[in-house]
Amino acid sequence: MLNKFPLWKNLMVIAILVIAGVYALPNLYGEDFAVQVSATRTTSIDTQVMGRVEDTLAELDIAPKSIVMEEDQLLIRLSSDNEQLKAREAIMQELGTDYVVALNLAPATPDWLAALGATPMKLGLDLRGGVHFLMEVDMNEAMRKILGQMRDTVRTELREERIRYTSIERRDDDIVVTLRTTEDYQAAENYLDGLYEGYTLLEDEAARTLTLRMTETKIEETRDYAISQNVTILRNRVNELGVAEPLVQRQGAERIVVQLPGVQDTARAKEILGATATLEFRLVDDQNSVREAEMGRVPFGSELYPNRNGGNVLLKEDVILTGDHIVNANSGFDENQRPQVNISLDGVGGDKMSLATRDNVGKPMATLFIEFKTTGERDQEGDIIFERHEEVINVATIQARLGSSFRITGLDSVQEAQNLALLLRAGALIAPIQIVEERTVGPSLGQENINMGIQAIVWGFVLVLAFMVMYYKKFGMVANLALATNLILIVGVMSMIPGATLTLPGMAGIVLTVGMAVDANVLIFERIREEIKAKRSPQQAIHHGYDSALSTIADANVTTLIAAIILFAIGTGPIKGFAVTLAIGIVTSMFTSIVGTRAVVNAIWGGKRIDKLSV
Repeated sequence: MLNKFPLWKNLMVIAILVIAGVYALPNLYGEDFAVQVSATRTTSIDTQVMGRVEDTLAELDIAPKSIVMEEDQLLIRLSSDNEQLKAREAIMQELGTDYVVALNLAPATPDWLAALGATPMKLGLDLRGGVHFLMEVDMNEAMRKILGQMRDTVRTELREERIRYTSIERRDDDIVVTLRTTEDYQAAENYLDGLYEGYTLLEDEAARTLTLRMTETKIEETRDYAISQNVTILRNRVNELGVAEPLVQRQGAERIVVQLPGVQDTARAKEILGATATLEFRLVDDQNSVREAEMGRVPFGSELYPNRNGGNVLLKEDVILTGDHIVNANSGFDENQRPQVNISLDGVGGDKMSLATRDNVGKPMATLFIEFKTTGERDQEGDIIFERHEEVINVATIQARLGSSFRITGLDSVQEAQNLALLLRAGALIAPIQIVEERTVGPSLGQENINMGIQAIVWGFVLVLAFMVMYYKKFGMVANLALATNLILIVGVMSMIPGATLTLPGMAGIVLTVGMAVDANVLIFERIREEIKAKRSPQQAIHHGYDSALSTIADANVTTLIAAIILFAIGTGPIKGFAVTLAIGIVTSMFTSIVGTRAVVNAIWGGKRIDKLSV
């Protein structure tokens, strides 16, 4: 008999609806006001810190919903925004600068849903609020770093050409090469003249010095390169943080804007985005005395650095490799279950490491960790003053010739290994940056947008429901059930996709899909009416109505889906948000309109002898 779904198809429809419903449920529970306490690189979160936080809250007569300690973070859930602000100020005064204390909104998802991996969908900056950072790049350090790389390049080139020199040093924006003899001077002049694009060669034969000076065009290119590279690296770091639909763009000559909508971990975001960390690999100078170097007698060609584990280490001045050649870094554990970072190099870096370690097997090599921290002060030109912090985090004996893969040990904690791996994997900033402005988009603006968007969806939904019931009667009620199911499916799918974010344009996409979803049912019901007018039986009318309308519905929805995919591919920010919800809505509306309503119609009217349809 016509119009009966097989059991497996009915079970499939039920399973899809149940799964979507479960993953949509967390959105009903809302969020808790929270304060998040995170450890810095030199501290850790333990029961003692938790006790201090509990005592501080007790003094304020604040009863938290919960205090949870996970790894190096402490999450305190509170009942109101007033309690949140009071708690944050008090905790900051209690813990001082050793810990990062930040405001947060923590999902109030029940444990049984969280165990299933169900989380609320992410909301964009225009809905949920978030953090807006304005960052300033230290151009002086960018120039210093690039000129330092140029100095190393010139040194390597002259060594390969067997041209002897007394020194190669950076002076302001110049690279000054002092040659040993007149013959060396003439050979270097002939070799370096015109070798490097963007540099002019200044000659001083009497002093046997050659000066490579950047042209103004090269200086501008270098500044633009520093900004563009920092923008790219910040985008990589934001992606590593898992923030959906971020905004990272240049503003002016030396500033970068970063917006993090719906960020879950503001403290970690500030730590990761603002960190300017990289590594240098150097050979240890084991031929000279560290004690004499500590007394001020540092041998030529070597430099003294502090060791994280105490004392100092004397390193060769020549850098084997910098963090610029690192293409991948992952945290893990060594054979003694101590944290380590596994590093992979690019081809050039692998060759450099291989060449340097080939002739130094059995000698110690150090990993130098370099980090820039802001002093909060500015120089006479108004530029930010940064302090350069350097320390040796690892000294290991070269057991064999190394290639493109090796590891770093000697790290203090798992969290430090994870942060270091993230920074190296996302790339070392060309120059240090400072967050000069931080604004939090409050929930009031976001809530107003949410309310307006929900009103638009509700009114559109109600009007469509009323029209369908009045015009198509019982079949209209089936279509209305499909519309409600379609909204649940959209929310469920948006919650399941890790990178999906609901923005205000995204809510507009949902409103649009409400109209498109009912449009498919209108086509089906009109086909059924035509079949009844053609004197077909009700069962045949249902069967032919769905079959005949299928190709038209598919054509209309597929073309719209293609447009949504193009919008997602070439659009940014709000346009992508609209495209995502539109594409998801198209797929779910086709399922509910064709498969879902057919299942309900079959359950109500299928397999029965009926004389009339209420359509």
